[in-house]
Amino acid sequence: MKATGFRSSVSLSRRVTLATLLVFVVVLAAVVGIVYSAMSVVVDRSVGAILTEHAQFAKQLAAHDTPPQQLVSRLQSASVRTRLELGDGRVFGALDDRPLRDSTARTRTITLTAPHSAVNGARLTLQVDAPLMAQVRSRVIQILLIVAMVAVVVVLIIVPLTARIALAPLDRLVGLARSITAGRRGERLQLDRGSELGRAAEAFDEMLDALEGAEKRATDSELALRQFIGDAAHELRTPIAGIAAATEAVLAQPDDNPDPHRHRLLLALGREARHAGRLVEDLLDVARIDTGLRLACEPTDVRQICLQQAERAAISLRVPVLVDGPSAVAWADPARIGQVMANLFNNACAVTPPGKAVHTLISGLGDIITVVVYDEGPGVPAVDRERIFERLVRLDGGRNPSGGSGLGLTIARGIARAHGGDLTCRRPDPGVAGAAFELTLPAYSAATSGAG
Repeated sequence: MKATGFRSSVSLSRRVTLATLLVFVVVLAAVVGIVYSAMSVVVDRSVGAILTEHAQFAKQLAAHDTPPQQLVSRLQSASVRTRLELGDGRVFGALDDRPLRDSTARTRTITLTAPHSAVNGARLTLQVDAPLMAQVRSRVIQILLIVAMVAVVVVLIIVPLTARIALAPLDRLVGLARSITAGRRGERLQLDRGSELGRAAEAFDEMLDALEGAEKRATDSELALRQFIGDAAHELRTPIAGIAAATEAVLAQPDDNPDPHRHRLLLALGREARHAGRLVEDLLDVARIDTGLRLACEPTDVRQICLQQAERAAISLRVPVLVDGPSAVAWADPARIGQVMANLFNNACAVTPPGKAVHTLISGLGDIITVVVYDEGPGVPAVDRERIFERLVRLDGGRNPSGGSGLGLTIARGIARAHGGDLTCRRPDPGVAGAAFELTLPAYSAATSGAG
């Protein structure tokens, strides 16, 4: 726990510096050890070479019948001591007794063989000066320590600067996060995507894109919900006000008054109540579509549904609806598809001039069934062909003479898309007036029914 707290209280730059310094010190210690060992080997080999060279020189001097004292003098030097012990016990030269207690000293003893020479059979001991060897090793250690300290100081200066430069993107990331917390939007990190920090910045930017997109969608949804609630309340106010006014007028009439005006008020009361009921049902359908519409799909003859709704429209709306095209079986909920066709026929009949008819064309291509409803009304402007599917949108002028709720097309498209199809207002054919609404549905197949 304490270690975790310490790590969390130390900045990343300092942790990187400390970790780098620790690794450098460990590596430097290993390098110093290796260099010192290598230098020791070199020194030992040099000492061995010196002893070998002096031993060879001694043998040459003995072969030339060099007198003992002269032989010792010629072998003696500042770094090499010589001791010659003849066979009769005489000793020439002297050794330093410290090497006997100093493991760093190196000695070598040989027996000289030189017939007819005074040194024949003599024991020659060569000794490299121990203080000199110790001085060499001490000098090597001093140099290594100085180099190590200089290297550590250089690392202490360079590593923090390098760490700050390398971790600068993290500071930018923190600054960007704080600016976003303060309410600023749209800023992004522009880093090299090839490095680890660059990939982290890329992931951070992607996260910001997702968060800002989700925030925008949530804001738009909230605004749309508020507008929808306000519009729905406004739409409900009209039939409710009509119901209240008609009710008050009826209540003001005497119970035994057979005035025809009372009958008209009761009819108005029923009409407004039905209007309010339809609007509430439309609002419920919109809510069901938003939360996931439940469908009772089965093989459905789309042409048969169109004929049924065409017959209803001809009776109730007194506008002929012509249906052309072959039978086409879709994997759909027949009640919901009937609701879609009823809405399309109602809208088309409402704008069709007297003496004209609504035309419906059914076709199938592959796995898609297409139903197109044509009317001969004023048409839909190109800029409004998508907007009319929004909630509570009603076009001005001749396309909305009945004063509907503005939810019918929204519900119809939601039902179509819940089936895996779509509903669009397409551009009419050249030279043809009016509007064309195209409904697409998935054709029935064993695979489709199994997926459903």
